[in-house]
Amino acid sequence: MHGTPGPGPTPPPALPSDRLRFAMPPMHDSVEDERRHRKERLAGALRVFGRLGFEDGVSGHITARDPEYSDCFWVNPFGMPFKHVTVSDLVLANSEGQVIEGRYHVNQAAFTVHAQVHAARPDVVAVAHCHSVHGRALSALGDLLDPITQESCAFYEDHALYDAYTGVAVDAEEGRRIAAALGSRKALVLRNHGLLTVGDSVDAAAWWFLSMERSAQVQLTAKTAGRPLLIDHRAAVATREQLGGDLVAWINYQPLWQDISRSEPDLLS
Repeated sequence: MHGTPGPGPTPPPALPSDRLRFAMPPMHDSVEDERRHRKERLAGALRVFGRLGFEDGVSGHITARDPEYSDCFWVNPFGMPFKHVTVSDLVLANSEGQVIEGRYHVNQAAFTVHAQVHAARPDVVAVAHCHSVHGRALSALGDLLDPITQESCAFYEDHALYDAYTGVAVDAEEGRRIAAALGSRKALVLRNHGLLTVGDSVDAAAWWFLSMERSAQVQLTAKTAGRPLLIDHRAAVATREQLGGDLVAWINYQPLWQDISRSEPDLLS
């Protein structure tokens, strides 16, 4: 019979945490560097949204505030497929929707809403709105997200319903009403229309839209199958405090950015 084996070799010591890589939002040395960064992330987010099928004809747009001219915004060109957008295609428009840099038109209806949201929320860098399938289905019901999953808890008491639909938004007053409904929150369900999310970076706004769309899909699916079990208020609030910040959204978005920027490097041109 063999005896009890002796202790194995001692493993190497743990590496110091400062030697391990972990992506965090970058600091910028100049406004030009920050502008380039925002434009790259905007083009990348549009590519991601295109991959995921969030585009519907000419509907859908993401805006990013210019770091120097704070009342001007970079946006995707009107009528260009999301999956084709590059950094050089992006258009800079002022708060009136007038193009001041770029080669293409912008969606005036989109700017009616986005410009008012940006004006009401100086903390917001980016606004995302698309006519995604599950977001539109949720909006057609006039429902908010219920706290039924860990992911949906990120939106608990931090999103609202714009409970009106009067047709395509074409005037600033409609945009102001939408901005007022959003308030200080990160997301809005536009009744009979779709979803709108905001963030302190393009990455955060894009992640919130992705997560909200998926949460809508889960909720609609769960309600079709039965009666979803709600997470209690205290646990939902605690989860939101853990997962509902823009930094967490930025971190969650990084695998998508890494994938799209490596697989489609032409977006940076």
